[in-house]
Amino acid sequence: MRLDHNARLERLLARHDDIEHVPGSSGNGTLIRKDQLLVLGRDADSVHERAARWVVGREDDAAGVSVLHLRPRDKVDVCELVTTLSGDSRHKTVNAGPNHVMTAAPGWIPGPFDDPVPVTEVPAPPADDATFQREVTVAILDTGIAEHPWFDGRKWFAGCGDDVREVPDSDADSRLDSVAGHGTFIAGVVLQQAPAANLVIERVIAGDGVTDELQLLRGLAKLRKRARDARTEIDVISLSLGCYTHDDRPSPVLEHGLKAFDHHTVIVACAGNAASDRPYWPAALKRVVAVASLDAQGRDRASFSNYGWWVDACSVGADVVSSFFSFDDPAGDGHAAEHFAGFASWSGTSFAAPRVAGAIAARAGELGVSASKATADLLDAGVHPSMPDLGVLVDVGTGRP
Repeated sequence: MRLDHNARLERLLARHDDIEHVPGSSGNGTLIRKDQLLVLGRDADSVHERAARWVVGREDDAAGVSVLHLRPRDKVDVCELVTTLSGDSRHKTVNAGPNHVMTAAPGWIPGPFDDPVPVTEVPAPPADDATFQREVTVAILDTGIAEHPWFDGRKWFAGCGDDVREVPDSDADSRLDSVAGHGTFIAGVVLQQAPAANLVIERVIAGDGVTDELQLLRGLAKLRKRARDARTEIDVISLSLGCYTHDDRPSPVLEHGLKAFDHHTVIVACAGNAASDRPYWPAALKRVVAVASLDAQGRDRASFSNYGWWVDACSVGADVVSSFFSFDDPAGDGHAAEHFAGFASWSGTSFAAPRVAGAIAARAGELGVSASKATADLLDAGVHPSMPDLGVLVDVGTGRP
């Protein structure tokens, strides 16, 4: 049974005492880390000086940002502080903002639109004999990845260390964590579209689906370093996470972190699952391909999917089948016992986005073109059908292998 909004919010805040809910005039507001101001590194000294009366500590992070910790007893309204700093006529741009909490979907109880459902009929593994004219690399920043028959023998999986391995039950309560398997599932979705793709995995989301801008920026910085060290190029980045912001504007710090990748790298992100046209970030950024979800038949917008002028593409995100944990989830708390045998069906824009990311990778590899060229071709509304507020239709087959 899905909880209503207020119940979800209460549960999340009870689990994370460092998260604050900021009500807003649009939608359900937003979530931020308490008493944290996130600042682009080059502006940190200036912002620190201007907010010094409230600052009790500062962290200069290797991701190129600084975190200013505000004194809790002062009860500073971080969103109002950002507005005040932005309104200072001496400074045209303030690259600072709250550290917005991000989740694997916009619901206040983290997770995609619904819970994963065991699939008893095991689909065939994706073929690994696709002919690519060049190697194409897809980076997935998510909950990590688990062992799975689909990944066995693949060079990229052999390179996945313990730091990116996800576990089904991190709190040892004999139940699947709320978003456990999210990254493993997404990797399978990408491979179904582009079996020969080289995957790079970064873990930026906890097993309960919660992360924040700082964690994502750290993952992006680590990804860039890995690419530099290996002298390779990241063709596509798949992000099945996001948030709403306190002012419905893009986070300048997150926007800068994504712009650090050159134009050869295509960034794909889910549009969110609130059935709303409210801009969802980072999907709504101009730099990013925002992906909405179609229903299981690929005919109409899925009931849960966000939509709007800022959405670029859509694909099937309902009843998608992909790789998952093998895990016995016992009955309890109103749930029926479930046995997962390595595969699941799941719904959400979280799974439409990697279908598009995989389609881009497949086109780039098969034709030997850049990912940006492949994206331009796939999203050419003059050639491919499109839907109002959902963008261009990409790979509109069902989500089942």
